[in-house]
Amino acid sequence: MKKSNTTSRAAPARRALRPIAAQPDSGFAYSRAFFEGLVDSAISHAKKLGATDAAAHASEGCGLSVSVRKGELENVERNRDKSLGITVHMGQRRGNASTSDFSLAAIKQTVQAAFDIARFTAEDPFAALPDEADIAPPQEQRTDLELFFPWAITSEQAALIALETEAAALKVDKRITNSEGAGVSAQQSHFFSAHTHGFRGGYASSRHSLSVSPIAGKGDDMQRDAWYSSQRDALELASPEAVGRYAAERALSRLKARKIATTECPVLFESPLAAGLLGSFVQAISGGALYRKSTFLMDSLGKSVFPKHIDILEDPFIKRGKGSSPFDDEGVRVQARSVVEAGKVQGYFLGSYSARKLGMKTTGNAGGSHNLVLSSRQTRAGDDLDAMLQRLGTGLFVTELMGSGVNYVTGDYSRGASGFWVENGRIAYPVHEITIAGNMKAMLKGIVAVGADTYNYGAKTVGSILVNKMKVAGS
Repeated sequence: MKKSNTTSRAAPARRALRPIAAQPDSGFAYSRAFFEGLVDSAISHAKKLGATDAAAHASEGCGLSVSVRKGELENVERNRDKSLGITVHMGQRRGNASTSDFSLAAIKQTVQAAFDIARFTAEDPFAALPDEADIAPPQEQRTDLELFFPWAITSEQAALIALETEAAALKVDKRITNSEGAGVSAQQSHFFSAHTHGFRGGYASSRHSLSVSPIAGKGDDMQRDAWYSSQRDALELASPEAVGRYAAERALSRLKARKIATTECPVLFESPLAAGLLGSFVQAISGGALYRKSTFLMDSLGKSVFPKHIDILEDPFIKRGKGSSPFDDEGVRVQARSVVEAGKVQGYFLGSYSARKLGMKTTGNAGGSHNLVLSSRQTRAGDDLDAMLQRLGTGLFVTELMGSGVNYVTGDYSRGASGFWVENGRIAYPVHEITIAGNMKAMLKGIVAVGADTYNYGAKTVGSILVNKMKVAGS
């Protein structure tokens, strides 16, 4: 009788963990149902060991990347990875472990490893699962965000698209003399997470891209530039010809670049680079930097950090958005909100841990920010790049930045740069081998205009940004 009972208890677990094929057209080896069984088994075993709380996360990713150069195939890479992560809580102690082996024995070993780590970890009163009141219940999880568009493309088809993109760049002008190559990438993933405070959820997502990097000129006057298109749905990617042509035009525009004398002047950041300024602001008001007191924007809540004409909105629910999600990495509710209104900071970016350290509430940003849009109340529909150059007058238009020269403690900013010198609202000539410098506090306060030439870079959307004054170090 005892043997029979043991067998009957073990059998359901074996059935739950048997690989269940996903939908044939998804490209995945494992189904959502299989991941649910995997996660439930891990949490159940953690509770049997004596854990007070536990969380588990199962995921799978797969994709294809193809690159070509000078009309020939260079690389074909296929990736497929899988992971099960488990977090075990023993009171105020926490341990983490992960495995890529989905067998029952490996799951138990991984849970045991997390449990052993928790036993010997120092107590941390803030290291706990999110409060149950903050959890996104299944009925509130948005399922209509349109995040998953599998691209059933073969390596041969991807190579043809990459070759077409490179060829489009090379035929623009005889001065396009070389190429660093073109590439096509098709990536997709899915996951399921759960924890003992009541969260259960997961979803599939995709990200596809097309890129090329042509070289213009010869000898000492050679310039490289690049362009790309990235979307969740491959049908929304820019055409190979458009990507190739624009990349070539960018490279050509940089020929005969000059050095300039050291000066102080207004600086216009091209919209993809302006998204980087927004990213620096996000990092400065994120929980980790705040509770460690390693940010130049300490205690900025309710204070003016930007001019009054600047607003920043966050919206996790934009369909097909690259930063869209029905919940954050902890399973906490997310919501559309105003981060900056009329220049004043309305909220930080906090997960549960950092929120507790700061004596605040989570903002649903464990794992980072969601779709952000920076805008100016002064921007008009006709404020395209030409209009922004007119607004710049005489100064520097930056199209490339090098290095990561931002000191988040002091706000000091120093980056290698290249772009164009602008006189009387018109591009005079390309410039290179310069450094732009300033302080992020002054730069954010010194934003005098934001263009209508909006560009989506990852999960951030912003037009070109004009800063009133920066130091430019040249010859």
